[in-house]
Amino acid sequence: MRLTGIAVHPVKSTAIRPLPASEVLPRGLADDRSWIVVDGAGAAVTAREAHALLAVVADTPATWPGLGAALRLRAPGLDALHVGLPAGDPVPVRLFSRELRGIPAGVEADAWLCKALGRDDLRLVWCDDPTRRRLNPVYTREGDHTAYADGYPVTLASTASLARLNDWVAETAVERGEEPVAVPMERFRPNLVVDGNEPFAEDGWSRVQVGEVRLRMAKPSDRCVLTTVDLDTLETGKEPIRTLARHRRAADGTVLFAVNLIPETTGRITLGDEVTVLD
Repeated sequence: MRLTGIAVHPVKSTAIRPLPASEVLPRGLADDRSWIVVDGAGAAVTAREAHALLAVVADTPATWPGLGAALRLRAPGLDALHVGLPAGDPVPVRLFSRELRGIPAGVEADAWLCKALGRDDLRLVWCDDPTRRRLNPVYTREGDHTAYADGYPVTLASTASLARLNDWVAETAVERGEEPVAVPMERFRPNLVVDGNEPFAEDGWSRVQVGEVRLRMAKPSDRCVLTTVDLDTLETGKEPIRTLARHRRAADGTVLFAVNLIPETTGRITLGDEVTVLD
């Protein structure tokens, strides 16, 4: 297998930033989901409910070499905003049921986001210390951590699994008299994409090596309604959740696609790197 895709999302739920290479750290890929948008109560605002976040392009020096700021935000109809690393005391952040912390970026960034999303209650927060966050002990070890990803540091998907899913999506469409529309890999927002030759073989991995970096399996990734949002139109459809519910439903009722991984070593990965299943 080979590594065919690398991507990060510097602000959670914003546009995908594809990369030719990336540094892998204990918390995940460098600058992946290091920032988060929250509402006035400190609760995470994601593209699940605020689709306009998907049109916000966030860059850091890791995604835009030479960028003279910690973060740059761009969105249709607005001037770009450069944001420095914030200072000050961390404030509470609630990511679903998890109580986390982060440092507010400041009123200028908040006002920019409010304009971009058409709201008046938004704040931008930076994760100054990912090691504070503890992950689900059922699937992780002491010391495993990440920033503002949903649950785990790295998500990996396979092109073979996507091809099988799209075969199923087409079958479902034909059965219902609909026009088949393939689901693109970007709907699943993986950090890593590999050209696996057996669909869903990744479900059974324990450890994998990507280039010089070893990663440990946490669990298969359960998917949410965000995968049903068209990244071009920002409209919500039925796929792939409808078909995943038919073919990839877990015992707890969740639907699965891709896997969550935890780095065991650090290093640089590059498109084209060999991907080896270790056990």
